[in-house]
Amino acid sequence: MPAPYPKEFREDVVRVARNREPGQKLSVIAKDFGISESCLTNWMRQADVEDGNRPGKTREDSTELRELRRRNRLLEQENEVLRRAAAYLSQANLPGKSSTRS
Repeated sequence: MPAPYPKEFREDVVRVARNREPGQKLSVIAKDFGISESCLTNWMRQADVEDGNRPGKTREDSTELRELRRRNRLLEQENEVLRRAAAYLSQANLPGKSSTRS
């Protein structure tokens, strides 16, 4: 997978595409910047979401969700360790069976 383009570059391309002359095609703008038309279309769609002009998940929302999922996994692992430790310790503290009978 190719390295992502810098944020500033994406913003510049989107700005040029939004301010294009009537009748100028996105494919020409994309070609001028050395990207595909579908790439430019995706960037414009994401920019609309970021600007609040279109419903969708912003990059900030995606980042926050990814971090929350990571944190949730960590907490679930910690809870499992504590559950196992509690079970082990409760077994260790049970009174032992007496092996001597009269």
